Amino acid sequence: MVSQEQRRRQLAREKFLRQQQRRTSARRKARMRNSVIASVLGVVVIGSVALYTTGVLKNDDDKKTSAGADASPSASPSSKAPDPCEKPAAGSVKKLSWKKEPAVTIDTSAKYTMTLATTCGDIDMSLKASAAPHTVNSFDFLAGKGYFDHTKCHRLTAEGIFVLQCGDPTATGSGGPGYTLPDENLKDKSLKGNVYPAGTVAMANTGQKHTGGSQFFLVYKDSPLPPSYTPFGTVSDAGMKVLKKIAAAGAQAADPTTGNTAPNATVVINKATVAKS
Repeated sequence: MVSQEQRRRQLAREKFLRQQQRRTSARRKARMRNSVIASVLGVVVIGSVALYTTGVLKNDDDKKTSAGADASPSASPSSKAPDPCEKPAAGSVKKLSWKKEPAVTIDTSAKYTMTLATTCGDIDMSLKASAAPHTVNSFDFLAGKGYFDHTKCHRLTAEGIFVLQCGDPTATGSGGPGYTLPDENLKDKSLKGNVYPAGTVAMANTGQKHTGGSQFFLVYKDSPLPPSYTPFGTVSDAGMKVLKKIAAAGAQAADPTTGNTAPNATVVINKATVAKS
């Protein structure tokens, strides 16, 4: 017999999937319309936009699509709370893109950590280099290039799943590094009963296999999700306190264009660093 809790999780997943299907359809129509406009004007657009979903992420058309992450279910809008975060450090986002994934150069037998020095406090996490070498190697590469510096965490979800999504230089949910990553570690022992536990750091993707890029999400409360998003790290206890502070400030109403539910807190990654220990 299905318990009330199991039924609740099932309904939450079904609702989330319906939302993702509607968003994907709307974005596909928008891309088709824009491509027609571009052809009429004779404008050549280099590159393509990938849609990510965290909680469940989805990529669209071809392998050239850059990985961004459209993400999870819409958060319930909350009244504007006082911003618990500081002003961002001086600087601007770098516009960087690569044609292919960087060669794996990390030592998979070593321990790696990543620190997000954000306007709300430092979020430290341990990385799973041996279980997710391509993903950890990519973050080591991107952090070293300053790719994440001065970027906003563009989505906070507080209904169905509970995540903060970051890693998109455009802060729209459509940005990425120009390359995609293979799915890894989907049988991690921490993923039990289709739940990503609080403290998990995982890749956003487009809903298709092997479409991770630079967008990732931090789980601040156990979230029912299918094991489709590469889990590649775990947030420290101190980092969880920062995450919960961000979540407590709530989220804004969904943006009518992107569908994003931005956090009320001004969450900016001043500096991201990956270190071998």
